[in-house]
Amino acid sequence: MRLHVTNNKFNPNPCYSERITNISTLPPVESVALFDQNGYDLTKLEQSYAMANRHHLTIHRNKDHITLRQDWFIDDNPDTGPHINHAYMFERKGFAGDALKQLSEWAKNNSHLYKLIAMKPKWGLDFSIDYCDTNGNVFEVLHWEFDGFNYQEIADKKVIMDEFLLAQDWAHASQKILEKKSEWHHLGFFEQSAWKTKYFGVDKERFKMVLWK
Repeated sequence: MRLHVTNNKFNPNPCYSERITNISTLPPVESVALFDQNGYDLTKLEQSYAMANRHHLTIHRNKDHITLRQDWFIDDNPDTGPHINHAYMFERKGFAGDALKQLSEWAKNNSHLYKLIAMKPKWGLDFSIDYCDTNGNVFEVLHWEFDGFNYQEIADKKVIMDEFLLAQDWAHASQKILEKKSEWHHLGFFEQSAWKTKYFGVDKERFKMVLWK
């Protein structure tokens, strides 16, 4: 497998500032239904603000999961051995300027909209490498997620991880991890993740951060 880092960059702007002009009535409670308190799924109202502020929306998994997402890494689509499961850069915006004023007026008559007003902007990295072979071995080589509320912290972390992940011999690492299967295979998801981040010597994962102020 050959990894290639994309030219995609995080947007340092933390907030939507432009108001929505195609909605003239009070948004209903349903416009913020299924609010994702610790992830990147956008409510219907967030999607409207994203489009009003000229952001590109991405379907994540299915049409019910809409995010601000970009590819972080791609690979050469190997038929066997290590390969990318996913490698993404995520963002979720707060509100400022005219967008915040509009929301604040609406929230006087729909308190559910305070869920958006109270949001802290967030950026995140998500990298997962799987392995499969002709002998039927299947496992996750490394899954690393890292979120933060500070743009510069996550941008700097990306630079470090770009270099680190590109430098790995994933075929060799996969075989070594397979040889140590008895040490990690019986562990749960989070425990396996901790074992593998320790094996590679990368920072412990940090994700599922609640984004309300």
